[in-house]
Amino acid sequence: MMINSITNEEIFRPLTGNAFRFNCHKDISCFNECCAKLKLTLTPYDILRIKNRLELTSDVFLEAYTNTDMISHPRFPMVRLRMDDGEKGKCPFVKAEGCSIYEDRPGACRIYPIGRAARMMEAGGEQNTADKFFLVEESHCCGFEEKKLWTLEEWLSHEGVSEYNVMNDKWLEVFGSPKSLGSEETIQKKMQMFFMASYNLDRFRAFVFQSRFFDMFEVDNLLKDKMETDDVSLMVFAFDWLKFSLFGEMTIRPKA
Repeated sequence: MMINSITNEEIFRPLTGNAFRFNCHKDISCFNECCAKLKLTLTPYDILRIKNRLELTSDVFLEAYTNTDMISHPRFPMVRLRMDDGEKGKCPFVKAEGCSIYEDRPGACRIYPIGRAARMMEAGGEQNTADKFFLVEESHCCGFEEKKLWTLEEWLSHEGVSEYNVMNDKWLEVFGSPKSLGSEETIQKKMQMFFMASYNLDRFRAFVFQSRFFDMFEVDNLLKDKMETDDVSLMVFAFDWLKFSLFGEMTIRPKA
């Protein structure tokens, strides 16, 4: 699975020698050109960061800024950032001076011009992420003509990618799982649960806290208190809930 997916028009090249030359700044001739006509998949953590940045509920953000893609993945719905109407099809958050949500930009934008393909591998009963990195050399990009030299590790650290990768990999354990979803009769309800727990954290919080959830499942009181206000803790719990509700994994324990 490719975690950082932007468009169908990239030119992927191997990252050789663990180093590359690149720089992007407002005086470069192609500034902002990479922020248009994107097919940008948003992960749950992307959505969380952006909707909190904009001080929007999950419902409002999803309605105003995204489209749901039901066909690109063989099993699960994907959420994509909706480009502005018009010939240029710009990202709704790009301005003349650059990205207006830069500190909370999606992981795919954050890591660019590096691409990351990640897949889950199971060994010894444990799941681990296997990464492959490559360069995304689009024809319009002049950043590769700059002299600034980066190692892969320097770039990932400079762009603040690690927190995104940690959260995305937790979701990949669900999204990339080959495990059976069970009988056909349950698929529609499971897709609704997947969408809510992945993309609509506000509704998931209501699902957990405004129901008999804690009467039916064992949840540590400290974790329960933390999830009530801490979005990241709640999101990690949501991924565990999906493993339980979709695949029957014992990541959540029912009360006896």
